[in-house]
Amino acid sequence: MTTSTRGATRVPAVLVLEDGRIFRGRAYGAVGETFGEAVFSTGMTGYQETLTDPSYHRQVVVMTAPHVGNTGVNDEDAESARIWVSGYVVRDPARVPSSWRSRRTLDEELAAQGVVGISGVDTRALTRHLRERGAMRVGIFSGNALPDEGTMLAEVRQAPEMTGADLSAEVATTETYVVPAQGEKKFTVAAVDLGIKGMTPYRMAERGIEVHVLPATASVEEVYAVNPDGVFFSNGPGDPATADHPVALMRAVLERGTPLFGICFGNQILGRALGFGTYKLKYGHRGINQPVQDRTTGKVEVTAHNHGFAVDAPLDTVADTPFGRAEVSHVCLNDNVVEGLQLLDKPAFSVQYHPEAAAGPHDAAYLFDRFVSLMEGQRA
Repeated sequence: MTTSTRGATRVPAVLVLEDGRIFRGRAYGAVGETFGEAVFSTGMTGYQETLTDPSYHRQVVVMTAPHVGNTGVNDEDAESARIWVSGYVVRDPARVPSSWRSRRTLDEELAAQGVVGISGVDTRALTRHLRERGAMRVGIFSGNALPDEGTMLAEVRQAPEMTGADLSAEVATTETYVVPAQGEKKFTVAAVDLGIKGMTPYRMAERGIEVHVLPATASVEEVYAVNPDGVFFSNGPGDPATADHPVALMRAVLERGTPLFGICFGNQILGRALGFGTYKLKYGHRGINQPVQDRTTGKVEVTAHNHGFAVDAPLDTVADTPFGRAEVSHVCLNDNVVEGLQLLDKPAFSVQYHPEAAAGPHDAAYLFDRFVSLMEGQRA
């Protein structure tokens, strides 16, 4: 059970990795204990958007930027109604936030939402360890009566792994809601919520799209009940190998030939729908500074990422699938991981990263325009 404590920065805290590595620091946010998968994010800004991204469900996020909390927390930048990270690790938390938009400190927000964190940790050493050994289970323990190291390690090793975790339904909406188009309505899109960020339907609304956000458990009949011009599959947490319902739903959409766009988890769902496999990356891509090449144009984009799994598709050949020819459209320039797929015989494509740019660069905003072009072509 987690409890919030004022003055938590004076309370001792311990971070324990499942391989036995231990880091000691001070409590940050709530005091108590928490477990999850230890991952690191390389963004130097946008921590509020990171914390409220549902794709981080059951993950303990290590911030590689040494100074976190400078701009406090405001009431506008959250990507969902709550913080989703299981725990938070920072080196030097800001003592006083400095922003005209700030309403409270990051420490206060973490404590208010019961998020256990730790500060005063050598996050550079921790990040190097995760890069060498890979993402792994972790626990953060804080309070004046900490368990012994052996007990803490045993508890960490009993925590569930991310491989095999089916999590999208835990973070998705349970009721359909509508984000109206801004200005003249041009299209209707059914967006399957697998952990959608708030900025994503907003970016579509900016382009005259009325977005109907449906639960992850939506049926094909419910999708087509809104008479969509296009169907969108969102980002989300967990192992794509467990997402059998979204895969079946996407195959039904592909069979009908409706324009389709997927991002992040949606890219992995498209990969599975086309018959490709997925696999877990050693430590994943997380942050807002990842270089990706759009192979259809040759352009290199700086992009926002949050994924620990990837699609296993051939990089240099066109593949035959049950829905026609498919190819890898985008690739990460750091490690050649598949970052996008497109069908050549049907109006469907996806990317592994986040074009909504919250937080992050705006290099990939054109992808929403590409989705609009597909719907325009289908209507014509």
